[in-house]
Amino acid sequence: MTFDINTIVRENVKKLKPYSSARDEFEDFDTADMIFLDANENPYQNGVNRYPDPQQGNVKVVLGKMKNVNPKQILLGNGSDEVLDLLFRAFCEPKIDNIISLPPTYGMYNVLANINVVENREVLLSNDFQPQIEKILEAVDANTKIIFLCSPNNPTGNSFSEESVTTLLEKFNGFVVIDEAYIDFSDKEGWLQKLDQYPNLIITQTLSKAYGLAGIRLGICYASAEVITVLNKIKPPYNVNELTQLRALERLSDEVKIASEITSIIAQRTELLSVLNKVSFVEKIYPTEANFILIKVDNANKRYDELIAKGIVIRNRTTQPLCENTLRLTIGTKEENKKLMEALLVIS
Repeated sequence: MTFDINTIVRENVKKLKPYSSARDEFEDFDTADMIFLDANENPYQNGVNRYPDPQQGNVKVVLGKMKNVNPKQILLGNGSDEVLDLLFRAFCEPKIDNIISLPPTYGMYNVLANINVVENREVLLSNDFQPQIEKILEAVDANTKIIFLCSPNNPTGNSFSEESVTTLLEKFNGFVVIDEAYIDFSDKEGWLQKLDQYPNLIITQTLSKAYGLAGIRLGICYASAEVITVLNKIKPPYNVNELTQLRALERLSDEVKIASEITSIIAQRTELLSVLNKVSFVEKIYPTEANFILIKVDNANKRYDELIAKGIVIRNRTTQPLCENTLRLTIGTKEENKKLMEALLVIS
């Protein structure tokens, strides 16, 4: 398969002259003694009176070193949702193109498809929550631009087989977007190391889960430099604020603490799994490589209400395809998990 990005980029995006901010136009000289009178900012220093770096260069350099990826292959967004929305706006023509998603999965794929007036062709996962490759490829037509894969998947917790993902990358002449929001909790390596091998591969990650920075809203896109160039063309000029960039740099500098927290979450996940086997109303525990566990119970609505009454909020996923009577339990701190486990055993 020969992949040509020019056949996928929307025509209006190809012709678009991007907005050039004052800081985009400024050549990067030694700025120590420079006087900035270019952006109509308040000149009085308070730490955030200047516009942020529109390309988030320092954060990209740090991420590039951590992930062994060229910073030119990284785009940052106001949460992963902005990154996903940019993909729709760059590559999907409203009312003409379509995307494919694989329910049960992250609900924003469908929401963003609706917002951008793009058909979402849903192909259910198999009963063991794996992509049904033949059915996916049957759903593809000339206007299918993106296939969204969430791996490890939300809400099921499992990763998709390497064989399935490879088949899609090699047989689909469009973008395969792998949402790796939960990859840090898996013992699998993920797909970043294959980025240069597949020009149609796009990977999204986030600092909201394993890195504990959900409040700053920082999403990450890894792709070819050509894809990143297109996305930079249409992103808002200052889409990631200064405080977010500074907080991200601070957190990313403490890799030891991050690793310790991930190890703790995985250990707590193992302990919770052992207790769930003792809960009478739990009918099935699904394999997980994420920071949550999906369980099938006798009556999801009843058990959800019982936990709420004990001050514990979980997620009822019973309305999702293939998820009847299922609950999703996020792994908390040791103290929070202890309370959850005690509550489960009491109402059992």
